[in-house]
Amino acid sequence: MRNRTIFIELTDGRIIGFPADRFRILKEASDEQLKEVTLRLNGYALRWESSDEDITVPGIVAGNFQLPYDANDRALKRA
Repeated sequence: MRNRTIFIELTDGRIIGFPADRFRILKEASDEQLKEVTLRLNGYALRWESSDEDITVPGIVAGNFQLPYDANDRALKRA
């Protein structure tokens, strides 16, 4: 799949990114669908309505991803 990173800015000014491909539904989402994200619960969660996906910001910060990191797959994409 594609190498796509989603960036969020936290209330303390930090900007963090996470790979969309680490979540089952987001991995299959189109680039346009990924752009349709909204904040919910006073900034506690991200919501993709068209994909019916919700991810909490604390979960992202803690690195709670659904799918494992595949270093081999990432290395192949860079080659």
